[in-house]
Amino acid sequence: MDYFLQQSLNALSVGGEYALLALGLAIVFSVIRLVNFAHGELIALGGYAMYLSVLFAAPPVYALIPICIFVAMLSAVCFERVAFRPVRNAPPTTGLLTAFGVSILVQNILVIFVATRPKPVPTPDWMGGTMSIGDLDVPVVQVLETIVTVVAITGLLLLLRKTQIGLAMRAAAKDFVTVRMMGVRANRVIMTAFAVSGLLAGIAAVFIISRRGAVDPFMGFIPVLKAFVACVLGGFGSLAGALVGGLVLGCAEVFLQVVLPSQVAGFRDAFVFLMVGLILVMKPEGLVGKKVELGDKDE
Repeated sequence: MDYFLQQSLNALSVGGEYALLALGLAIVFSVIRLVNFAHGELIALGGYAMYLSVLFAAPPVYALIPICIFVAMLSAVCFERVAFRPVRNAPPTTGLLTAFGVSILVQNILVIFVATRPKPVPTPDWMGGTMSIGDLDVPVVQVLETIVTVVAITGLLLLLRKTQIGLAMRAAAKDFVTVRMMGVRANRVIMTAFAVSGLLAGIAAVFIISRRGAVDPFMGFIPVLKAFVACVLGGFGSLAGALVGGLVLGCAEVFLQVVLPSQVAGFRDAFVFLMVGLILVMKPEGLVGKKVELGDKDE
């Protein structure tokens, strides 16, 4: 029973991490229909901000966390202003290619001007400790990640439902053209969506780095790829779908790692993606996505 509870908490922690990243992807997609594959570079930039701060300024370790989150938010806003705004009215494939271009460009800049090998980044000592919950000794980072994920999601819901800019973002997700005709400033709405996505990526980056203990230029690729899968699994464009998809994906990874024999445990991700594929065959719209009838193709 204790082992089951331990793995359940681990699953919630991993799923929460995917959910944070998936929500960042989903909130941008819902507003401007852009799949931002440069989202992973926000994690790397936040991590390198922590590393360079230690290298040149040596601030207190606890100050590195807000530095990481702030740089991720600032980078997301810069990506929108410099790279995505000029192609906002272009076909969707142009935005997708731009996102890949930004991702590759940032990776190469980090490789050339910073480092190719992982660089150690300190995190507060208490994040590496354990705490007792009944008979369980649970890593602090797992408990903290679960709590912070709940707080971040609650804060996002309050932003979307209780503030004027949140209402504008929800309306833009429904019909952006009408929202602009009603006098809402498009640039403000879109920049806020990117800032929120950067905030969520920065929070996720803190926990990713606390587990890894190091940062490298390509560290954001796999987490964001899995976050994209979580978005598709839950229903792309749906914030609830991103949350559900992230939690389901995290739980599937952890429990498959537990139940698979050691001989095939290395193929865990293959089994996870097979499971995702089977779910999407039965529910192409995702777990909580709305089914849309597109009709027949024109000849």
